[in-house]
Amino acid sequence: MDSRTKRRLSPAQLRTLVLHALGAGVVSARELPDGYANAVWRLELDDGRDVVLKVGPPPDLELLRYERDLLRTEAMVYHLASAAGLPLPALLHARYDDPMVGGDYLILTALDGVPWNRASLSPEEESGLRFELGRHLARLHTILGDGVYGYPYAGLTGRSWREAFLAMAGAILDDAVRYATPLPASILEIAGLVHANADALDRVTRPALVHFDVWPGNVFLTGPEDAGGGTPRIQALIDHERAFWGDPLADFVTPTLFGDLRDDDPMLAGYREAGGIVPADPEAPIRDALYRAYLYLIMLVEDGPRQYPEESYAPVRARTAECLARSLDVLRGR
Repeated sequence: MDSRTKRRLSPAQLRTLVLHALGAGVVSARELPDGYANAVWRLELDDGRDVVLKVGPPPDLELLRYERDLLRTEAMVYHLASAAGLPLPALLHARYDDPMVGGDYLILTALDGVPWNRASLSPEEESGLRFELGRHLARLHTILGDGVYGYPYAGLTGRSWREAFLAMAGAILDDAVRYATPLPASILEIAGLVHANADALDRVTRPALVHFDVWPGNVFLTGPEDAGGGTPRIQALIDHERAFWGDPLADFVTPTLFGDLRDDDPMLAGYREAGGIVPADPEAPIRDALYRAYLYLIMLVEDGPRQYPEESYAPVRARTAECLARSLDVLRGR
């Protein structure tokens, strides 16, 4: 989707940047329309490689508070999760505060698979992929932080998960005020519900690495050729810039976006088989509602700085507001 945060680079700028970073020339360049914050190009190089260039928003552009240094968070995840054996593109080059582009950029190996949300799959294939996704999430959640929770690059952190999450939720509510975002409840009531239920966060005592954006568009699948004409598999997880240190339960929110986490979801079976522990404490549903409310707030407030095309964003806004209202009802009913 087009947005105001996506930087524009000329063909000459792309050639100069890649030559400086990788020592190769650009044969062809195609901007990829997917994604919402960063500008992304797929580039064919004269040394035979296909790569993906991600360029962050201009540093002087107003963004949401948690979005500070997004690509630095993503680079951190590539370093940590690749070492843990997660399926990811390879990070070829990372550059911060680069004078050539006036900000940060990453260069990654290009994928030859297809995004999950664009694949034609049978119910059996969908079930198998959700099982596999659960296994990958269990592995991701074995990566633990050094005792700090939240978004380190954005400065939204805490020594406990409650402290960090309250800082994160407070930041997005401040952004909602700044951008005058229409919400299904007042800012004061939402903040009150978050704080009234914050004791449920005390169950979390280890800061795990949480992707927090594992919707099907961020999961690439093997093509029929790679799968030998058989069942598609997960080729790679992408777009890690929303990652934080916190509660693994939060990573089940985006794979069940606009819905609910069901006990019979194959994702949970895969998660358990790979050694992950799905919380069953009485506060787990409250934490789930808090994380869903937080995600829906992000989805509503981010239209402020990004200024999405109204025609394409309006249906998303309506559904997101409805789901936010449902999550707030869960918090009210505690």
